[in-house]
Amino acid sequence: MTTHPRHHLQLITVEAQDDIRMEMHGDLDHISADVVVEEVTAQLAGRPALTDLHLDCADLGTVDSIGLSALLMIGRRTTAAGVHLHLDNRPAALDRLLDLTGTLEYLTAPLPIGAAETPVTEDSTMPARPTGPDRST
Repeated sequence: MTTHPRHHLQLITVEAQDDIRMEMHGDLDHISADVVVEEVTAQLAGRPALTDLHLDCADLGTVDSIGLSALLMIGRRTTAAGVHLHLDNRPAALDRLLDLTGTLEYLTAPLPIGAAETPVTEDSTMPARPTGPDRST
């Protein structure tokens, strides 16, 4: 078990044979979001046989837009690695945020078929998406 204190978020990682549980204590926000993404990315890169990642949200406080972005990035990286993401013990405020933003089903759905097509490394990056109005039509 490792503890990652950083600012006002404490992340406790408990490793098992085929899965990992990360307990988040505090706020997932613009200050702490990178810590969670970096730890998940390192775990995915270092454990190719990993099947499940459990983020325990029981003691999760505020989640701002950057925290939500971090959860979405974690969702993309776990899907790419063929690892099922579990958001365990979600507080009502987190469920409300995920529901309002239309991301609840995305983050809690089963893995799509053929999900693990690209290996995840600590240097993995997602291609940038175009922003702004679509001028191609």
